[in-house]
Amino acid sequence: MTDLQYKIILPLDLQMFAKEGPGGEKTEDATSKKLKDVRNEGNVAKSVEIVTAATLLVLYICLRFAIEFVGGRLIHTFDTFFSLIPRMTNDGVEIDEFNYLLIEALLDIGLIIAPFLILGFIIAFFSNSLQFKYQVTTKPLMPKFDKLNPISGFKRMFSMNTLIELLKSIIKVVAIGYISYSVLVEHVEELFLLYDMSINQGLLLMYDIILELLMKICIVFCVIAAADFMYQKWKFKEDNKMTKQEVKDEFKNQEGDPKVKGQQRQRMQQASMRRMMAAIPEADVVITNPTHFAVALSYESGRGQAPVVVAKGADFLAGRIKEIAKEHSVEIVENKPLARMLYYNVELGAEIPPELYQAVAEVLAYVYQLRNKVS
Repeated sequence: MTDLQYKIILPLDLQMFAKEGPGGEKTEDATSKKLKDVRNEGNVAKSVEIVTAATLLVLYICLRFAIEFVGGRLIHTFDTFFSLIPRMTNDGVEIDEFNYLLIEALLDIGLIIAPFLILGFIIAFFSNSLQFKYQVTTKPLMPKFDKLNPISGFKRMFSMNTLIELLKSIIKVVAIGYISYSVLVEHVEELFLLYDMSINQGLLLMYDIILELLMKICIVFCVIAAADFMYQKWKFKEDNKMTKQEVKDEFKNQEGDPKVKGQQRQRMQQASMRRMMAAIPEADVVITNPTHFAVALSYESGRGQAPVVVAKGADFLAGRIKEIAKEHSVEIVENKPLARMLYYNVELGAEIPPELYQAVAEVLAYVYQLRNKVS
């Protein structure tokens, strides 16, 4: 391989590695923690087309059932201004009167537009709420200096997301253009007769044309919104996929390094072992197998209902328990069935179960009898 080939291939390999990530290819779905972190950053799967389609649909419904309100206001506005034409040509109109009529007309138009604006804001809010839960975060407002990088900007210009947005824009422009053309061609003869119609007839004609145009545009935008919503969901899932190494690292950060947890568990076991061994000298009796098991019992009258297992062990640990018991003159009683039952069925620090009361009571009675003889 020549030096030139080496210089060309090496950056390509590095680019491939950078694309896959430090842990290999991103094949794992995002964990709940990753999704939460992404959500805190303000990144969510949402489709702007859903908001547009919902707004257009509600606008169509409102226009469908608000014809009397909208038409009445428009006719009132037209009548007001048309009534000024004869006076303006003959006697003229006072400036104060004209300003008053202008303000009144603007108020009429405002009353027509205001409900639609308020309703549009409400629809936009709820259409976003249906896609994701609102969460207050200031991170999207923080300046991101990487956006000032011309190389990053160039990459965004020619990214797959940009191409998809361009394709959607082209589809919308072509669809709206075709629908508008087809609707206008269908009513072109009626439009040429507008000058022969009264104001009411002209408004009704324009109302019918606008409703038909809006209905067809709504259908197209609903189809685009549904397709875009599925695409945004898929893209969000793909963009937030993780490598296997990232999943492992996150698990370590949440649950702790297995090695560290193992060391902590070992230290806890050692501390528990020391406490158990320290409790043997205070025990009343050690019941043995005699070689495989050893269980130390302690009973204090008035403190508990039954004797408590203060230490237990098998094999080497059983031998160690017996050694400590001998050093501190704790009685050792051989009872194979009882030792096995206590070892397997009673946890360390727990009282013995009622079904073993009789057997343990006989052992303790025997131990107390030996102590009385010695004393």
